[in-house]
Amino acid sequence: MAVQYSVIDSAVDISGLTKAYGDYLAVNRLDLTIRKGEIFGLLGPNGAGKTTTILMMLGLTEPSNGTVRVLGLDPARSSLDIKRKVGYMPDDLGFYEDRTATDNLIYTARLNGLSEEIARESAKELLDRVGLSAAGGKKVGTYSRGMRQRLGLADVLIKRPEMIILDEPTLGIDPKGVTELLELITVLSKEEGLTVLLSSHHLQQVQQICDRVGLFVGGKLVACGDIEQLSRSLEQKNAIIVELEVGRKTEQFEQSIGEIEGVNSVRSSVSGMNGSHAAFEVVCDADVTPEIARVAATESELLSLRKRSYHLDDIYRRYFEGGDAHGA
Repeated sequence: MAVQYSVIDSAVDISGLTKAYGDYLAVNRLDLTIRKGEIFGLLGPNGAGKTTTILMMLGLTEPSNGTVRVLGLDPARSSLDIKRKVGYMPDDLGFYEDRTATDNLIYTARLNGLSEEIARESAKELLDRVGLSAAGGKKVGTYSRGMRQRLGLADVLIKRPEMIILDEPTLGIDPKGVTELLELITVLSKEEGLTVLLSSHHLQQVQQICDRVGLFVGGKLVACGDIEQLSRSLEQKNAIIVELEVGRKTEQFEQSIGEIEGVNSVRSSVSGMNGSHAAFEVVCDADVTPEIARVAATESELLSLRKRSYHLDDIYRRYFEGGDAHGA
């Protein structure tokens, strides 16, 4: 059962959210809570409904059914208030190409009610924080994709939001630029106490910085939690694999492991110098790691033992490539 959070603790509360275009369901009865101050990753393939969900959160498109609350506000009734409190960086950033980065930031700040003096000070500070202080006087039309994304971060932060939404922020950036941008997002989130919603189809990037992940497939949230929680959910549906290495291998030892209740099979392979060690992969229906350890220590020389854990790439394959549609 999902943990419930109070309105005070949550930045986003979504219940039964649905968006239909004729017979096509872009978002299908979405339930989601995002806690204040966390970096939440909305992970799914292109066309999964991530951007449609974001547009409904911002009041840029109306839901067909369900409710949305962002920072306690209803986007259908208070979209302007939400836009004041939430910074949104779409995957395709738009700036005035013939104006400098500083000019663009000051313009955004002035639109959000900041005075000329404060706007100029904020622009200078943010350009420094995102690593663009030396390029603040250059026209944005000369910027690389990575520089534009950094400027986009500064642009959403200049109005001092409580939450930022980043839709595919690393699209088209080289690997070094991706790493730097993700690190920057993490630092800014922690230093400013910002809630961050990161929408992406790149699982490794989401895994790198997000506190929790929601897996979005075909308009549905099929799983939600941190990596450990998602891993446990897979263990309930898949065999648990325990890997161990012992100093000597005997037929009796292998038989004893196989007789443990919950063990399905035991696969072995020789390891170590001159075949002196034996490595085993034990496939189980339940977590019987302690019993395996006891038998190994009693009947052989236990050198190592670990339960194989699922990583985000395993989870990705299970839900996305396998087409599973389990409830969150």
